[in-house]
Amino acid sequence: MRTRWNAQTGSCVLALCLFVTACGDRGSEQPTPPPQANPQAGAPRISIIQAPAAVRDRVRTDPVAIHVVPDVVTAPGEVALDLKQVAKIMSRIEGQVERIYVQLGDRVRRGQPLVAIDSLRLDELVQEYLVTKAQVDVAESGYRRTEKLAADQIVTERRLVEERGHYIEAQARHQHVREKLLSMGMTAGELHQLEHGSHQEGHRYTLTSPIDGTVVAQNVVRGQGVAPGNELFEVVDTSRVWVFANLSIEQARKFKEGDVGTILPKGGEPVAAPLTYLAPVADETTRTIRVRFEVANQQHRLKPREYVDVQLAIASPPTLAVPVSALTMVGNVRGIFVQRETGYAFVPLEVGREGGGWVEVRNGLTAGEQVVVDGVFDLKNVLLKEHIGSGEGG
Repeated sequence: MRTRWNAQTGSCVLALCLFVTACGDRGSEQPTPPPQANPQAGAPRISIIQAPAAVRDRVRTDPVAIHVVPDVVTAPGEVALDLKQVAKIMSRIEGQVERIYVQLGDRVRRGQPLVAIDSLRLDELVQEYLVTKAQVDVAESGYRRTEKLAADQIVTERRLVEERGHYIEAQARHQHVREKLLSMGMTAGELHQLEHGSHQEGHRYTLTSPIDGTVVAQNVVRGQGVAPGNELFEVVDTSRVWVFANLSIEQARKFKEGDVGTILPKGGEPVAAPLTYLAPVADETTRTIRVRFEVANQQHRLKPREYVDVQLAIASPPTLAVPVSALTMVGNVRGIFVQRETGYAFVPLEVGREGGGWVEVRNGLTAGEQVVVDGVFDLKNVLLKEHIGSGEGG
């Protein structure tokens, strides 16, 4: 059957061509970024690539969606000893070291003996303490007896006053010696034992650890003479440490005590820790604010004086975002691979904030588009090979 061309037929053909052209124009209005054919941008002029089957098997896509992208502040930090977990053991008496029970590196418990000191002065004070205690007991007994006699008018008021004076004087002498022994490191319990017959052997005095921890300094050997104020040992407990960092004044204003940060040791696992201190005064030289975190360190993995990184996140509203791992660089262009009906397209992106493994998308993608999250490196290799093969490498 032969078609007869006439004016009506020509009009129909023209209308059909215009319809197809219009549809093609509307179909090209995709929310894609500027064409990748801009050689000045450094991206290959290939819009769609066909990936081999082996590459497609390694590719995984996820739809672009709304996510929370925290604004993360990162600053260098340093691990320090928690000063509440440090004890310096000093001699409070003059004497000579008779025995050492621990050495550098030993783990010790609270109350564990560290060193025994042979001291004549201590022996003298112990004897004086016991004598004055006996004098107090005698003076008190005499005073109480006189009180009863005075009540029956058997003795004079003057005798009562004298006995009371002797009692007060004996108490004062005994209390003075007691305070000396307490200042030398003896406890009230040990003095109580002295009063009830549990006398120390000879004139040795044993210094004990006031905390659980590790001996990190030993400055004494057996036979060494010591004097009041000599530091003999240092014991520290690193089951809890401090981490210090410096923030700019603008950054510090965004946080408060109680906010939780993340400590990132080099080569170690991240540790969450509360912010417990923000300096009220900026550093005079750096104009920064010193902050402190208290970190649980039961495994003793963080070492005092170790350098770490500190992160603090600022809450922000959800936004369109993609995984940071999905981004790649092609030439000088940062972008992402998007799955299309006929293959994969490299789409340049304008990105914003980055945090929590996500990066904000400001321009280049719309919600629901399938972006490549696994196999990005493989697709990039295919893209570059096609780019070179097309003769556009120069």
